[in-house]
Amino acid sequence: MKDTFTHQGLRKKLVEVLKKKGIVSKAVLTAINKIPRHLFMDSSFIDHAYVDKAFPIAADQTISQPYTVARQTELLDVKTGDIVLEIGTGSGYQTAVLLELGLTVCSIERQNELFKKTKLFLPKLGYRPKKLIFGDGYIGHKAEAPFDGIIVTAGAPFVPKPLLAQLKVGAKLVIPVGDEAQIMTVFTRTSETDFDKEEFGEFRFVPLLENKN
Repeated sequence: MKDTFTHQGLRKKLVEVLKKKGIVSKAVLTAINKIPRHLFMDSSFIDHAYVDKAFPIAADQTISQPYTVARQTELLDVKTGDIVLEIGTGSGYQTAVLLELGLTVCSIERQNELFKKTKLFLPKLGYRPKKLIFGDGYIGHKAEAPFDGIIVTAGAPFVPKPLLAQLKVGAKLVIPVGDEAQIMTVFTRTSETDFDKEEFGEFRFVPLLENKN
């Protein structure tokens, strides 16, 4: 698992691309600059690891476009030490970004093949989430709730109520909502019963599926 000067140079170029696209969080840009994204991808795609595009991984899933990862993380609006729930561990790249921000991360993956692979892989790079869970992201993770933020990395046809219920007051749920294409949507819990909703444009994700285990 090599991270060469060439890879590091390509990451710096990627960070500049993300800045031009509007990413302003220094913490997020620093994380993207540090994490060897090529190691999260199949070897056939290594040459494309630092292009701002999504690429296929195992189990018919994708590793998200770096801009999407950066934008969702920025919208989460969390601080060091916060406890965050991630729905859709996937390759573990988004998980690594969250951990680089100094967050405590619980992450749920419904694809057993990906779950097993990523659970073994992340510690090899020094990334250790508090919990990696094989399960249904639609129901969240009540045992560790409430969370300081919840991030969903797959397209949801609707907003799962358990995820809203597992937010702390003041915390945000960042979720792409829609079928063919998704609108990046942020729900902020303002009280026990109230939520503010904001929308941040169209994105494309693989679908968030439920009850598949």
